[in-house]
Amino acid sequence: MRADLLTSVLTELNGTSADIEASGVISTDGLMMASVLPANMDEDRVGAMSAAMLSLGDRTAHELGRGTLEQVLVKGDRGYVLMTYAGTEAVLTVLAKPNAKLGLILLDVKRAAQSISEML
Repeated sequence: MRADLLTSVLTELNGTSADIEASGVISTDGLMMASVLPANMDEDRVGAMSAAMLSLGDRTAHELGRGTLEQVLVKGDRGYVLMTYAGTEAVLTVLAKPNAKLGLILLDVKRAAQSISEML
């Protein structure tokens, strides 16, 4: 039931912008809770990478005196990976196209993360 609710939030998020290619809600230990991913994408790999990057981001922000981590953004030549906390026990990961309008996507991701946090 909860997975269905999470999937509906992700489906709505993906529908807010044609630039969003995929999204997932991952536990902080790397297990996929819900996802809307392309068929060729391994959700276990997405979960593990998201948890690892967020953990490293947490440590980096703390060690370098930047305060509490809000998000991790990775930019590659084929697009973006955006990770943000959705409560204390989950991570929202979004994959976006390289020409994405990040300002709008960041706003939509923040709203979705808040909704997910309230569900969990």
